[in-house]
Formats: sequence, C-alpha cells, structure tokens
Amino acid sequence: MLISARITGAAETTDDNADAGLPWWSYGKTVLAAAAFKLAEQGRLQLDTPLAGKPFTLRQLLAHRAGVRDYGGLADYHLAVARRETAWPADDLLVRAKADELLFTPGQGWSYSNIGYLLVRREIERATDSELRSALHATVFAPLGVHAFLARTRDDMQRVLWPALHGYDPNWVYHGLIVGTAIDAARFLHRLFTGELLSDVSRRAMFDSVPLPFALPLDRPFIKPTPGTGLMIDPEGPFGPWFGHTGGGPGSVSAVYRFSAHDRTVAAFADDEDGGAVEREVLRLAAP
Repeated sequence: MLISARITGAAETTDDNADAGLPWWSYGKTVLAAAAFKLAEQGRLQLDTPLAGKPFTLRQLLAHRAGVRDYGGLADYHLAVARRETAWPADDLLVRAKADELLFTPGQGWSYSNIGYLLVRREIERATDSELRSALHATVFAPLGVHAFLARTRDDMQRVLWPALHGYDPNWVYHGLIVGTAIDAARFLHRLFTGELLSDVSRRAMFDSVPLPFALPLDRPFIKPTPGTGLMIDPEGPFGPWFGHTGGGPGSVSAVYRFSAHDRTVAAFADDEDGGAVEREVLRLAAP
C-alpha cells in the first residue's frame, strides 16, 4: 500500500488515508536536526564545542562526520528485531556496537550513523531537561503546527496503520521513532524551509554537505546524492534540487522531499522495504 501527500504553494493534497499514523523512520533525523539548530539559536546547545568527554561536536554528529559507528551492521540487532524482542538498553547497544571506537578522525570523513543521532537525541534531552517526546513537541512540532509524536511503547504502535508493526518495539530506533500522518510529514519539511522557525543561517547550515563516498544502488533515483546536515540532497534532480530524507524499518519505508524551484513538498510511505520506490513516487508527484 502506498500513501502520499503533497503541498504545492498553499494547497495540500492527500489520498484516502489522510489520518493514517505512519512511522517516519530516519526522516526523524531531519526533525532532530531542526530541533538541535533551534536550541543552538536559543543558546541552549553548542554546535561546535566537543561534547563532554568526546572528540567530536554536535554539528559533526548531525552531518555524519563524527566518525561514530552505526548499529545497522549488527546481525544480532536484526535478529532480535525479527524475533520481536524488547529493545536493548541504549548503553548496552553502545557496547555491542563498539561506539567508542571511531571509524575516522572527526571531520575527516563521512559515515552514516544512527548511533550518532542517538547522541544528538541525548544532547537535546539534556539541553531541554526533558525526554525527547516533550522536547520535540515544544521545540519544533507545536511551533510549526505539526501533529506527530514520539512512539515509546508497543501500545503506541497500535496507532500505526500497518498491522505488521503493531508488535514492534519502537525503542529499536534509538534516536527515536516519530509517528505521524503523511501530510504532517510534508508540512514539517515545507514549513521548516518556508517559515520562520529557523534563521536563514541555520537553514543554510543544514545544506552544508560533502560528496557521498560511495555509489548508491542503481534503483535509487538520485543523480548526484549529497549528504547534508540532517538532510539528503540531490542538487541535480530532474526538477531542480530536491532535499529531505528517506527512511526505512521492518516492512515499511518513507520518503519526504522538498522541491524549492517549484514550491512543492511531497511525502510517500509504503508497507514494503523498497526505498527507491517511494523516492520515485515522490519524484512522480513532484513533476511540474
């Protein structure tokens, strides 16, 4: 099943599942990045000061340039998820993933890291003295008029449209699994880059990027995939530059992208694991 939403200027278009709760997966990294930049503007976070006891900065974590390892390659992780086990404590995960053993000197490379965004989550919670659900609501969701929430329990997953995810422990997404509708996913990105939540300086900082150090599979529709800071960017898309984020989890994928040249923001979700398919659907819906 494919579910989508589109914003063109002030007009919003949704399909028949407008009220469906959907997992945003790694699109949540864009949300966390926006929250971190807002807290930095407020003086509650420092982007370029090394984290306590660490050799890397928050900005490097946000851009996947801190050298922090990922847990995506842990076979035991995927086995435990498939068995519908309860998520490991975060500190246990860090030990299993050897998170203290950096892949490269911070700032000297690029490697996608969910663990890096777990550390971002902890910094947001520390700066706001609240758990992430409340922090995101106060910092970004409420100001943008977006209705989404952080799933914390299996009961929360009962609000997701797809039954296959009802028994999933959302804490396996260590940086936080956000659930919301397709139109709210599109609204978040649209309002983030057309409204006044962030300063122009912060929005430009999210486009700070480096070339992707490896080729994506041929079924992905990016012409020049370029990792930004909380964003995935293709500056040479068929309809001009497009940016946003793709995500995926057990049996579900998401893609939310903005096409500034045509003032369109599109979100697509599907109950399979083909990230390229939802990205292609986003491009189809974004066609002028």
